[in-house]
Amino acid sequence: MLPPLTEPATTPSERQGLEEFLDYFRQVIRRKAEGLGPEQLTHTVASSSLSIGGMIRHLTLVEESWFSEVLLGRDLAEPWASVDWKADPDWDFDSAAGSSADDLLSAHAQACARSREILAEAADLDALSVRGDSTGQKFNVRWILIHLVEEYARHAGHADLIREDIDGQVGD
Repeated sequence: MLPPLTEPATTPSERQGLEEFLDYFRQVIRRKAEGLGPEQLTHTVASSSLSIGGMIRHLTLVEESWFSEVLLGRDLAEPWASVDWKADPDWDFDSAAGSSADDLLSAHAQACARSREILAEAADLDALSVRGDSTGQKFNVRWILIHLVEEYARHAGHADLIREDIDGQVGD
């Protein structure tokens, strides 16, 4: 069972607020997978191909990509390194099929822990990433944190709808 949801502080510094909201939405998305079996983790709603398991796997990649690959300039490790992203751009979402919640959540927790370690070393929100976008434009730590809060919040909303359709569970 996952620990109780930790609410962000109501009067944070900028950095504290960004980090706490990111951690908050990390917790929310993880709670959506709690207690689900492999079949339920691949459940989709209407014409969407999104599943809770796919979102957990995708957000694991998001953590690794933004903090290790973009911010530090490191190459992605396995399982991401050997994926042919041009042939299968949705591999992260699709490859979760058949995985258990424990396996997906364990990989996600490890990626989040590495991200927190990297972030702790980035003393300045204005520090620029080693890698940039397709035009070479670099990202500062602040932008990366804002983007991850947005990414998690968007997928948490998707997961709310899917989880409600699976078993009626609402909340968070």
